[in-house]
Amino acid sequence: MGKTKVELNGKTILVTGSPGFVGANLVIRLLKEMTDGTVISLDNMNDYYDPKLKEYRLEKIKEVAETSPVKHVFIKGSIADKELIDNIFNEYKPSIVVNLAAQAGVILSTILMFILNPTSSASTTSLKHADITK
Repeated sequence: MGKTKVELNGKTILVTGSPGFVGANLVIRLLKEMTDGTVISLDNMNDYYDPKLKEYRLEKIKEVAETSPVKHVFIKGSIADKELIDNIFNEYKPSIVVNLAAQAGVILSTILMFILNPTSSASTTSLKHADITK
């Protein structure tokens, strides 16, 4: 089965969980490889693990963004905040969403997901129901 190439240039891409390991690397790659468009990073910046690590990764993203032709916007907030998600979709109109927001830790995120972890479970509904046609 062949690979399908998706054209990203000129698109607005929302990446949740952007200061995480995978999210930061994805955002940096998008900023380096795209020639036009917007990348929106979203994260609640919680302190489940050392926030300095997230801040370090955001600083690396910022450094790459300074020389990129792609616009980068970081928004501090939760995907569980339906009003925030609606506002992001109304203002930026992302055509691609990469949902990497999650609570780190396998045991916590699987056993107690619905009690302690709205980010990985029910809050995904906010992204799912956001109107990408606006």
